[in-house]
Amino acid sequence: MPVGIAKLPLNKVGYPVPWFVWTNPDTNEPDFRVVKPGAIRAALTQNLCWICGESMIGTQAFVIGPMCAVNRTSAEPPSHLLCARWAAIACPFLARPEMVRRDHFDFEHVGMAGEAILRNPGVGLVWPTRRGEWSVFQVPNGILFQIGEPVRTPEWYAHGRVATREEAEHSIDTGLPSLHKIADEEGQDALEELDRLVGVARTFLPV
Repeated sequence: MPVGIAKLPLNKVGYPVPWFVWTNPDTNEPDFRVVKPGAIRAALTQNLCWICGESMIGTQAFVIGPMCAVNRTSAEPPSHLLCARWAAIACPFLARPEMVRRDHFDFEHVGMAGEAILRNPGVGLVWPTRRGEWSVFQVPNGILFQIGEPVRTPEWYAHGRVATREEAEHSIDTGLPSLHKIADEEGQDALEELDRLVGVARTFLPV
């Protein structure tokens, strides 16, 4: 466990609560699905790790799903490389492909920016980058991150271990219909660009 994560508070079952997580004032329990207000702005302006909340220098990394590796987009800022790797291995949702996303909320909340693909991809990536290699762009419901080219080979994980090529390919293949639907609504040029991006993403598949 990275030092920054070891300093984080624990939830009632003993799991570290990432820095960005919102705590429900009615229950005093953290809700891992919800980002606390102002977290994205603070991470950007103060160059903070999205997971442990401490300052970052050197190599950073986005924790993304395979579809984000295709469209090079993330709804969350980068983290320390070691924190990102730990999250990809230890996060229950990423480490357990059979886990289903809980989409029911008993309170009002603002969803993440962009068009989320509401599935468990079964595979998570650690996408290494550096400040200046990624950028921020505006969408109608917030901001997204253009993750750019990786500065080293991306790492693929599943079930709390390094993912196999077959697992990575399966995750891409099962997620593509959602991206194809969006591209189809935008026209032939978007479909051709999607095919190109998929081909590029496949060059990063694990051996």
